[in-house]
Amino acid sequence: MTEITLLLVDDQELLREGMAMVLGATPGLRIIGEASDGRAGALLARDLRPDVVLMDVRMPIMDGIEATRDIVAHCPGTRVLILTTFDLDEYAFNGLRAGASGFLLKDAPSAELVKAVRTVAGGEAVVSPRITRTLLDHYQGSRVPAAPGTSLLDDLTNREREVLIAIGRGLSNPEIAGELFLSESTVKTHVGRVLAKLGARDRVQAVIWAHTNGLV
Repeated sequence: MTEITLLLVDDQELLREGMAMVLGATPGLRIIGEASDGRAGALLARDLRPDVVLMDVRMPIMDGIEATRDIVAHCPGTRVLILTTFDLDEYAFNGLRAGASGFLLKDAPSAELVKAVRTVAGGEAVVSPRITRTLLDHYQGSRVPAAPGTSLLDDLTNREREVLIAIGRGLSNPEIAGELFLSESTVKTHVGRVLAKLGARDRVQAVIWAHTNGLV
């Protein structure tokens, strides 16, 4: 198993200690740094280049949204998983817009946290089920007219377009496979091609693209 390196960014020391206890004791995960504000976290990420940053939203000096935007811009190999106590669409929307690969509520079980870290490190997206509904409602309420990006649709095959629409609806690979009568491995291949053609980092950006361009 390839080791996954982690950076913890949260202004609450007790929460950082709790995450460190859970994640540090998990085989295959290694914590290489901690920060108590967004600016320090962003700078530390540039120095350490962790695989995954666990990022709080509300922090002094620089909040988690701006810190995420900075990390995504300067550390292309680093994924950001935002942890929040606020089950609100505005945080999810702004965080994902900033380039985060996922959202998870801080009260999620330890096993769910570990799974989320590994999922994000593998290039997939994680969005808490409780956030998904408000997130999609927000997209529907703020959808903009099709932009120049829609020309990318011409590069997609009919099957790839079907897969993109399914991704935009929030379906997992097994669900897409069942709906389109394909094997999971075939779906995984199509998803990879869709992300590559859209220039998307992960499924989260594909969801944003599909919704903002009116496919869903």
